[in-house]
Amino acid sequence: MRDFLREHSWAVVVSVLLHGLLVAGLVVAALNSVHRPPPSLQPLPIDAVVVDSQVFHAAQRAQAERAQQEAARARADAEAQAAAAAKSAEEARAAEDAKAAEQAREVEQAKAAQQAKAAEQAKEAEQAKAAEQAKAAEQAKAAEQAKAAAAEQQQRLIEAKKAAEAKQAAEAKQAAEAKQAAEAKVAADAKRAADDRARQDREAELRRQLADEEHRRAVESGPLRDSYIARLRNKIQGVWIKPPSASVGLDCLVEVTQIPGGEVTSARVTQCNGDAAARQSIENAVYRASPLPDPPDPALFERNFVFRFKPNE
Repeated sequence: MRDFLREHSWAVVVSVLLHGLLVAGLVVAALNSVHRPPPSLQPLPIDAVVVDSQVFHAAQRAQAERAQQEAARARADAEAQAAAAAKSAEEARAAEDAKAAEQAREVEQAKAAQQAKAAEQAKEAEQAKAAEQAKAAEQAKAAEQAKAAAAEQQQRLIEAKKAAEAKQAAEAKQAAEAKQAAEAKVAADAKRAADDRARQDREAELRRQLADEEHRRAVESGPLRDSYIARLRNKIQGVWIKPPSASVGLDCLVEVTQIPGGEVTSARVTQCNGDAAARQSIENAVYRASPLPDPPDPALFERNFVFRFKPNE
């Protein structure tokens, strides 16, 4: 009823206002007709019927009663419509509640069925797992037995292989000992021969060194060395350019390094009574004299030698 009134409240209010306005209009019209002053004009002859005020008031009351009845009837209709709407809403809510209850019951039944199915599947899975574990245990046992048999076979093969290897090793050891003895004999013979050759080579080298040393001493003690050094000194003094600062009685020791062929690689004045210009001029003269003359005998060649530079002798 409240929902119906809430939905049709404006229609009810408008209807009541319209009826009230109609009644008010009739009342105002009646009052105006009663209190309006008569016209000042001369009355015309009118064929009219005089109505009593009581009759008029009775008509107004009847009209007001009809308006009230119409309003009551409208309120009754509105209340009936509101009641019907409320009943419809109640029935709809009841239907919705019944539908929700039915859906909840169906969901509960589906959930129970799903749980039962899940329990059945879990049971089947557990049984399958147990069967699989039993099968795996059986397979593991069979594999263990096969492994033990294979290990035993492998052990027999290893023992046989060890026996064969021991026999082969013994034969190889005998052959190696025989070969080692033969190689030791050959090595001993080769060592003796090498020792003999080395001894002969050492003796020959010693004899050659002794001969070279005797020849070198003989050459050095003879006139060839002095004449060779004199040739070197003369060639160097021949290309020497005397500096202005060189004094009379210049006496210097010069260390010379040469290579086979006479090319000078180093010249250095070690002791000298001259100044720096004199020292530099002597070293430059040694480089200008390069290559130096070849010695008349190879025993006279010295990579490093020292000679005395005295240009005024």
